[in-house]
Amino acid sequence: MTGRADELAENLHTVESRIAAACAAAGRERDEVTLIVVTKTYPASDVRLLHQLGVRHVAENRDQDAAPKAAACSDLSLTWHFVGQLQTNKVRSVAGYADVVQSVDRVKLVSALSAAAGRADRRLGTLIQVALDADSGARGDRGGVAPDGIGELAAAVAGAPGLRLDGLMTVAPLTGPYAGRQPAAFERLMELSSLLRADHPAANMVSAGMSADLEAAVTAGATHVRVGTAVLGVRPRLG
Repeated sequence: MTGRADELAENLHTVESRIAAACAAAGRERDEVTLIVVTKTYPASDVRLLHQLGVRHVAENRDQDAAPKAAACSDLSLTWHFVGQLQTNKVRSVAGYADVVQSVDRVKLVSALSAAAGRADRRLGTLIQVALDADSGARGDRGGVAPDGIGELAAAVAGAPGLRLDGLMTVAPLTGPYAGRQPAAFERLMELSSLLRADHPAANMVSAGMSADLEAAVTAGATHVRVGTAVLGVRPRLG
């Protein structure tokens, strides 16, 4: 293997060990948690190396980077997750390659995604992004809908052709009552997931936790963790 492949393999091993240890401590099976490697700012060559190392889920947050990277890796068996804040003018492009859009936070975006999925003849998995720092009726500083807006969005997704309601996502908030309290934030997300599943039983995906706090997410019950820096290294500055 190349030096970069060795580096990624070592980092992946470390992350896998962390996830396995967190699962064991929480009394969960390791296969209950899916690792999504966030490859933003890194080249398609790294995605190919990750695939060789067994990674099957990757995530991006900027369409202008993700679209060409997904095209360059279209021959690989990968599930692509879009995790960034999504503008409606990018929806048609994102619907062409993303398998799951994790950042749905407004009805207008649901309508746009549904139309784009129809044009592309695809069925997109969708997660409602929850902002635990948002007041009622507002969006969070890092995107996401306030908890009291989940029901309306879930109904919109469930009734939208070409979309599948998969569950909830959150980013640990930097402000508000959960700032610096990742375990409490992730436990709150699990409570909201239980409420969602009462009306939408199949929407059982919970995406939470990143490099610094994946253990707290696994302990709370997250089904997917999104890890970038711990696998790929410190990200280069964007120009």
